[in-house]
Amino acid sequence: MDATRARHAGAAAGGDFSTRPRVILLAAMAVPVGLCGVGSAWVLLRLIALVNGVAYYGTLSTAHGILISLDRLGPWSILVPVAGSLLVGLMARFGSDKIRGHGIPEALEAILIGQSRIEPLVALLKPLSSAIAIGTGGPFGAEGPIIMTGGALGSLFAQFFHLTSAERKTLLVAGASAGMTAVFNTPIAAVLLAVELLLFEWKPRSFLPVVVACMTAAVTRGLVLPVGLLFPHHGTLPLDPLTELACAGVGVMCGALSGVLTTMVYAVEDGFQKLNLHWMWWPLLGGLVVGLGGLVDPRALGVGYVDIAALLGGTVAPAEVVRLMLVKAVIWAAALGSGTSGGVVAPLLIVGSCAGALIGTVMAHGSIGDWALIGMAATMGGTMRIPLTAALFAIELTGDSTLSVPLLTACGASFAFTVLVLRRSILTEKIARRGRAIMCEYSVDPLALSLVSDVMVSPVETLPATMTVSEMLTFFTASAPRHKAYPLLDGEGRPIAMVSRADALNVLGHHASGGLGRQAVPLAEALGGRAVVTAFPDEAVASLVDRMVEHDLSRVPVVRPVDGKLVGLVARKDLLAVRARLLEEERGRQVFLGVRVRRRGVVAREAATGDAAPVTAQAGR
Repeated sequence: MDATRARHAGAAAGGDFSTRPRVILLAAMAVPVGLCGVGSAWVLLRLIALVNGVAYYGTLSTAHGILISLDRLGPWSILVPVAGSLLVGLMARFGSDKIRGHGIPEALEAILIGQSRIEPLVALLKPLSSAIAIGTGGPFGAEGPIIMTGGALGSLFAQFFHLTSAERKTLLVAGASAGMTAVFNTPIAAVLLAVELLLFEWKPRSFLPVVVACMTAAVTRGLVLPVGLLFPHHGTLPLDPLTELACAGVGVMCGALSGVLTTMVYAVEDGFQKLNLHWMWWPLLGGLVVGLGGLVDPRALGVGYVDIAALLGGTVAPAEVVRLMLVKAVIWAAALGSGTSGGVVAPLLIVGSCAGALIGTVMAHGSIGDWALIGMAATMGGTMRIPLTAALFAIELTGDSTLSVPLLTACGASFAFTVLVLRRSILTEKIARRGRAIMCEYSVDPLALSLVSDVMVSPVETLPATMTVSEMLTFFTASAPRHKAYPLLDGEGRPIAMVSRADALNVLGHHASGGLGRQAVPLAEALGGRAVVTAFPDEAVASLVDRMVEHDLSRVPVVRPVDGKLVGLVARKDLLAVRARLLEEERGRQVFLGVRVRRRGVVAREAATGDAAPVTAQAGR
């Protein structure tokens, strides 16, 4: 009993976090993972530049960067996205189909159901296919592919070590966040992206390594990538109630735009599903739409970072803004829905900034660039369901903290609209279509908030240690007992074993083979001093559940810490009481402070003294 008491002491005391010193090891491993994120970002951007140079400039060089020369486009340029998309389709068909799409759903799927293991082939083909798609004019950004690639490298690094699935997930997300940091130079937003989108938990065990990886990427990216702000901007919006109302309105409109964009992408995907054509050829058709869109507005091709800078600067005419927004949205939906390889963030930034710029033309205060920035962040936050990340992402991209409150207001409004109107985001919809539903809400485990004393049953039916094997067999076979197992108590009322009908039969068979038969052998002696797992009344139910799972137990006796005497018992059914209490907190409505309410025709007064009887759950036995 002393060993049992020592084992439970920490669980009874509890703590704010369950993190152990092993997090230091994970944080140290996050340093090379962060470097891998920077390296993968550099490789991807250089590959895009190389493909771009071959496709549009006819030179095997990266000197032209990732920008497409608009004056070099002509009717022949339609074939460039077609050729690139065909190559991506072939790579997906004969390499790995996991390179299709923008990468984030695949990363989420690996985290949730794949034990955070990503194949080496995906880490190789994803950046290559994305570079081909984007370099040949695909209307994507590099962020989705780099998140997948950085995550794949983090996962591969973790697979060389003896780690748990949760620890591999941490390093996968650390690599993905480091890749995003390397591309955009937004380390804090990358950490928030991990928390809001990728980790599916809030624990120091995962948070701290992600921070280390992102800080490593932020410090070292300047060695291989340009430094400084990607889209410098300084806002002029006043902070007053009228501005906040306007920002909320812009957020709602951008939330509606998010719904339109999500619907467009999956409508195109549904259309391709109906074609009597192998999916390998779908990107070719999507590339044809991209090429035709490039003739309508060449600026819609490629990553479009120059367009974002121009929109934030307010230098684009309204008519051109409308054309860019429509063409970008159409060719992006067509290309992404066809299953080619590309990202979502940069297209959302462009379409959202176009919407904000158009709204800014009719606003009485603030510059067009201010509203373009707000629209950009709100569209990203609503479409991907990451309002905090989107707001801070806009601040880090531009270095403009003066618009922090308007940005948060718009992103919050956009998020509220999409959560209430759309069942799933553009990221989770793809996973849901594969038969996997995702709950993205974080909450404190109710089992960690409940004590064993809240759910245990007392008094408990027990058996005396003086009972013989024959008496036990008779008890379980002739008396039709109510329960499957009972605590066996010693002379002082302390549990020494949990005994079931199967145990009695096994013991009887053992003694029968030894010639003892139905002799009056005390059951305690027959069990041979079997150890019993116990619980304390003041420990968290979560720690008890962990032990029940570890030892495959269905019933656990509860003892007093002082003397080890039995005071109750917890069965699996009793754990449902915790869930019942949570449902009551979520759904049970009460009015206090003497306000009268009518329920089913009966007037009741629910006062702070507790006139209304609370709903309690009694576990059936």
